[in-house]
Amino acid sequence: MKKFKLISIVDDDPIAIFGIHKMLNLTVECETIESYINGKVALDGLNKRFKDSEVIPDVIFLDINMPIMDGWQFLEEFIKLPITKKIRINIVTSSIDPYDKQKWEQYKDQTHHLITFNNKPMKKEDIAKITKTA
Repeated sequence: MKKFKLISIVDDDPIAIFGIHKMLNLTVECETIESYINGKVALDGLNKRFKDSEVIPDVIFLDINMPIMDGWQFLEEFIKLPITKKIRINIVTSSIDPYDKQKWEQYKDQTHHLITFNNKPMKKEDIAKITKTA
């Protein structure tokens, strides 16, 4: 079982957070799994971690449709942070809009982080595969 220090979930849906958290507990060992209710709260929290030289997540699960700051806005700002560590960012969405896949293609080419596109609902096998390659 792979071990992680920190995994972050950025989603405004408490049921999605609960499901991902539960599946993570079944598939990986992680010291801390934290969740944020929107991109702004996540960006502020992760930016503070970076500035304070605290642990940065190994893996981020990111919903794209959220209030305040959506996943795309979060990504736009997150990839500007001077984080050299390669982070596995998993877009997790129920969107079937082809435009979202096009945006994902653009972002994954703009950064050294590994960005993947996943549809909700996620299965235990999906979580296992994502965290195995992180």
